[in-house]
Amino acid sequence: MKLDLVHDMQKAYRKTLASMSRPGLISNFRNQADKIDLEIGCFDATLVLVLMLFNTEVKYKVYSQCEVEMTKVINQLTYARATETEQADYILILKDARLEDLEKAFRAAYPGDLRDPHKAATIIIETNSVSNDRDLTLTGPGIEKENFIKVTIADKWLVLRADKNSEFPMGIDLIFTDSLDNILCLPRTIQISKQVVE
Repeated sequence: MKLDLVHDMQKAYRKTLASMSRPGLISNFRNQADKIDLEIGCFDATLVLVLMLFNTEVKYKVYSQCEVEMTKVINQLTYARATETEQADYILILKDARLEDLEKAFRAAYPGDLRDPHKAATIIIETNSVSNDRDLTLTGPGIEKENFIKVTIADKWLVLRADKNSEFPMGIDLIFTDSLDNILCLPRTIQISKQVVE
């Protein structure tokens, strides 16, 4: 069965909104991802997000060791426009990207401005796994008390995110995807702290 670009995308969009409005909620795109019959060098969940979010008005940047090929394929699938990181609406950091690419992307990502903070970049990061294990504590809007997450990626992203989001309401939103078709959204409004092991 092929991916339905209307109904399947609506389901994926609702899941993404749920995860963005309830930070710490891990949503799964398995039903949509299983219908994808393309092998393009990224996780299926990432491709679902790209097909859902990208269009002719969107500018994007890819960080990958296959950056040229991935950029071309995404343009062909969505007609979105490749650009430099500073101008990108969406920044993709794929599983084969180097650690220095992660830092470069965070530092260059557009955080919006006081007039239009909503125009900030969203960074989509592929990681080995996301879970609700007690590694990081989330607090803030959309969370009753606190939620817990674990993202298997170098912890440097925490410092980079904190630095980028230090001048609220400006800042960047993050979406993590993993190989099991999970997504985890971290809006800029959320506070993240490292769980202390006693």
